Amino acid sequence: MTDYRLFGADTSPYSLKVRAFLRYKGLAFDWISRSRDNESDFQANAQRVATVPLLVSPNRPVSQDSTAMLAALEADHPEPSAVPDDPACAVIALVLEDYGDEWLNKCMFQQRWSQSPDREAAALRVLTQLYDGKRPRAYKAQQTQIAERMAARLPLVGADVENRETLDSSWRRFALRLNAHLQDHLFIFGGRPSVADFAIAAQFQQMLLDPTPADWLQDNAPFVVAWCEHMEDPHAGGPFEELGALSATLAPLFEDELSATYLPWASANAASASRDKKRFSATLGDGIFEQSTQRYAARAFRAVRSAVAKSSDNTALQDFLATVGARKYLS
Repeated sequence: MTDYRLFGADTSPYSLKVRAFLRYKGLAFDWISRSRDNESDFQANAQRVATVPLLVSPNRPVSQDSTAMLAALEADHPEPSAVPDDPACAVIALVLEDYGDEWLNKCMFQQRWSQSPDREAAALRVLTQLYDGKRPRAYKAQQTQIAERMAARLPLVGADVENRETLDSSWRRFALRLNAHLQDHLFIFGGRPSVADFAIAAQFQQMLLDPTPADWLQDNAPFVVAWCEHMEDPHAGGPFEELGALSATLAPLFEDELSATYLPWASANAASASRDKKRFSATLGDGIFEQSTQRYAARAFRAVRSAVAKSSDNTALQDFLATVGARKYLS
């Protein structure tokens, strides 16, 4: 048995995020695709929720939070580094990681479960995984049940029909700007991947499994597609770059996308959680976005704001955030 055991699923972006990070760190680990055959083992290790990923570590408590997993692995195994050398970039990477985990995931979820044939294909993948990689003979009814159950969750994550156009335009806009950035940079912050790469790539890797977004990405964002393939088992190709060398194509990711969607949404969600409200609405760049309050996302955003606050004396970071319209949401 290796030191690390990762219970996950190929249909889970957060599982792919952690698996790729373990590979990047060169750590030996057992990948355990959650199925009926290993459910008792999974439940014996699970904490309050029965979700993947679940990481069993040699010297830390069991974790089911991908962001916490990456932070712990980075602390325990600092090389090869996933923290940009430029302190400003290190903080921006945390903002982008949260964007991938909390906003881009909505876009992925909406693409997968709100439309055909994506929904049916995804349900069959989930079912096959549960049966340890083998499609059961009488699968149609179970496939339909999975598809219907996941579609019913769309409103819970804010990916219902009222928000469909906002989410659909959001991920496509971001993909185009990221594609332009990756034409000149191997990873988001230069020659090495950061937590932002792992979080965002994992969401796009899931979209590449689904027919509708996959076709669009392959036609419109070939550098993103190539980067996603590289991020399955990434290796450093050079040093990190400083913010000044990245900002020409990094800034549009914020100006045209994060500052127009994720940041106002995250700020409004955090305010709603602090007031113990059940629902909230946020005014985004292209209209009103309404959903139920997401408390985990609020806690995650507080951590991002805290990282920004600790770098209040970093002029390069604060100037960048102000220029791209992000600072007002992160203070």
